[in-house]
Amino acid sequence: MKVTAEMVKELREKTNAGMMDCKKALAESEGDFEKAVEYLRKKGLATAAKRAGRATTQGLIHAYIHGGGKLGVLVEVNCETDFVARNEAFVEFVKDIAMQIAATNPLCIRPEDMPESVLEKERVIYRDQALESGKPEKVVEKIAEGKLQKFIKDNCLLEQAFVKDAEKTVKDRLNEVIASIGENIHIRRFARFQLGEQLD
Repeated sequence: MKVTAEMVKELREKTNAGMMDCKKALAESEGDFEKAVEYLRKKGLATAAKRAGRATTQGLIHAYIHGGGKLGVLVEVNCETDFVARNEAFVEFVKDIAMQIAATNPLCIRPEDMPESVLEKERVIYRDQALESGKPEKVVEKIAEGKLQKFIKDNCLLEQAFVKDAEKTVKDRLNEVIASIGENIHIRRFARFQLGEQLD
């Protein structure tokens, strides 16, 4: 099947991958759009894995204010070079991450950052809920574990559905940006402030 410029353009718009990468993905998948998207995602993961060990000492700190000053986010995203820190795609990604944090209020960046005390508290709640609903003892642990995995997915930034495209996680989007920019990128830290929160 012939890969047309229109097909390449459409794939590029959907994935933000480079033109040549899109062309190759469509050729490899014989014009099958979904397979081409999957090919690019796998390639992005491979590229991201290769770059994961490289130092990230440059980057941006971005402030996002929402709701007329009632909600604010500060986020630091690192990259390898100052050149990339000024790159339009990188800047856009940092802004998207700040918006993501404002919208979803994650507790941490990665699952391994989640405090064990929080996980244990949730585990106890899910166990109790399962027992109270009359579930047999032998399935209570499975139910609690399933709910705990969903809690992690909802509350760890990288595991969340990306606000601009719910088909992807934030981690998928990060890997796409790493693949297209060609540098390691690391979401380092964030703080989210909501007017009046934690006030008695």
